[in-house]
Amino acid sequence: MRNSSLHTFLTYSIAFVWFANGLYCKVLNLVPRHQKIVSVILGDQYAGVLTLLIGLAEIIMAIWILSGFKSRLNCIVQIIVIAMMNSLELLFVPHLLLWGPWNILYALIFILIIYSNEYYFSKNKGHVRIS
Repeated sequence: MRNSSLHTFLTYSIAFVWFANGLYCKVLNLVPRHQKIVSVILGDQYAGVLTLLIGLAEIIMAIWILSGFKSRLNCIVQIIVIAMMNSLELLFVPHLLLWGPWNILYALIFILIIYSNEYYFSKNKGHVRIS
């Protein structure tokens, strides 16, 4: 598979992960565990609203990924968000994670895929600036 084809495939796959997690798991609340995680970390009173807002933000992230707008900045934002989200979950609610403490490993793999897609497989590779 050529780099451009791999880049396109990975870009759509990464966007799909954000979209699916945002829409199905949070906005439609088809995976109530996500709202429970938000409830424990951010408080029960607004867990429903906050889960919905997080889901909408994830859908917006998917759209941003597909737009290609400032893809380097997008890559960095994704990595920071995934690292922070998964670190907080590991610290505060490991019992609610799908794969328990192994979740952090899958998060790191996803981070590596996002990084590789932008910095190795993208036609922008070699550029130093954030665009």
